[in-house]
Amino acid sequence: MGAIVVAIIGAASSAFGGLIGVIINTKLITYRIEQLEIKVNKHNSLIERTYKLETAKEVTEKEIEDIKEDLNDLKRGFSDNKFVKEV
Repeated sequence: MGAIVVAIIGAASSAFGGLIGVIINTKLITYRIEQLEIKVNKHNSLIERTYKLETAKEVTEKEIEDIKEDLNDLKRGFSDNKFVKEV
């Protein structure tokens, strides 16, 4: 009878220890996943900002090219005397 009680106590304490281990491990995994989600959100934010910057850069470069073309047209017009009024 004593051996059965010892076996039951041993099994119960093993089960309890295993349960505590699972609970602690689950909390640790949950914490690590939350930290990973924070990092992923920061990374995604960086990607979005980079995309916006690249888009703005392309628009700005196009505007600069248009301004250069307009300036060259003005230079050609002055050199051809198209803009000089005859008196």
